[in-house]
Amino acid sequence: MEYAINKLAKMAGVSTRTLRYYDDCGLLCPRRVSSNGYRVYGQAEIDRLQQILYYRELGVGLTEISRILAMKDFDGLAALESHREALIAKRKQIDSLITNVEKSIRARKGEIAMSDAEKFEGFKQKLIDDNENLYGEEIREKYGNDAVDRSYTKLKGLTAEQYAEVERLSQDYQSALKEAFASGDPSSELAQKACALHKEWLCYFWNEYSKEAHIGLTKMYVEDPRFTAYYDKIAPGSAVFLRDAVEIFCS
Repeated sequence: MEYAINKLAKMAGVSTRTLRYYDDCGLLCPRRVSSNGYRVYGQAEIDRLQQILYYRELGVGLTEISRILAMKDFDGLAALESHREALIAKRKQIDSLITNVEKSIRARKGEIAMSDAEKFEGFKQKLIDDNENLYGEEIREKYGNDAVDRSYTKLKGLTAEQYAEVERLSQDYQSALKEAFASGDPSSELAQKACALHKEWLCYFWNEYSKEAHIGLTKMYVEDPRFTAYYDKIAPGSAVFLRDAVEIFCS
């Protein structure tokens, strides 16, 4: 069955402008263009759009989606099974946050007592689940199960003040990195400040810090496209810049 662009947009819950943009950037081209100039999509394009929208829901950027779908060994069924697992994990995270909100409401009404630490349990668990779902296999292979599990235990044990400090450090080192990247010099004072803040942030998760591990982590930021995509949101190319800056910082 074929669908004109307007009908497909309505069925998929996206705008025709989005579909035209996907066509312009080569992510989703129509099967054909009708004699009156309308884009027409067939079954293959519908299945591809479904994959695109699942990846978008999971926070994957368009460039990375295009790369994934262009892989010769891309398996549509395996991808759908992976989406299912990721969405189930996401649902668990949302359920955890809902539970936390409900407890907070009851605490505000005076129905139950709720410690300050409990107020942040849902957020800390979400950080852990997000990290495990996205990078768990890689970091466990690189650092070992014990080290990763100890890191998660340390995160769960953060006080409300420590958790707030982690959030502040995350924002501060990324802001410093973005400003330093604009200068183009990884050895600059600001770039080295970003590295120091990054180290301080890491120490809230790591049980022990080493220069070798710091350098190795930033190399993984460059080698793994998911890490690279995350840092490219700060500034395209910032993953490489941070790696180079940390190598100088640790020398």
